[in-house]
Amino acid sequence: MKLADVIKQADWKTEKHIPAIEAPAQVKAGELFDVTVTLGKEIAHPNTTEHHIRWIEVYFMPDGGKFPFHVGRFEFTAHGESTDGPNMGPVYTHHKVTFGMKVTKPGTIIAMSLCNIHGLWDNSAAVAVA
Repeated sequence: MKLADVIKQADWKTEKHIPAIEAPAQVKAGELFDVTVTLGKEIAHPNTTEHHIRWIEVYFMPDGGKFPFHVGRFEFTAHGESTDGPNMGPVYTHHKVTFGMKVTKPGTIIAMSLCNIHGLWDNSAAVAVA
């Protein structure tokens, strides 16, 4: 079995586990731009002690490249846990991240997320360079 065999894909508009990537379709080479990745954009994903998103990872695969570049890993570690019991804690992190990046070549942004119950999910978005 390979990792690719267990990564799930679907349309983020109909599946709450798919990372939705918001990024410009075209950027200027070497110019900073914002990327937002979130889950549950159309259908809310739970954020409870029992069912939550643990992390989102982002990669960039340049067109014609041999391997993707790891852009970042964003962890979400507060899901209402408490010594008083599940979902009794005072803080919950939300599975959304916005960060800046720049590229010098066109390529694809790839986002992967991990749900503690439903496993790995990914999505991608192309970025052209002017």
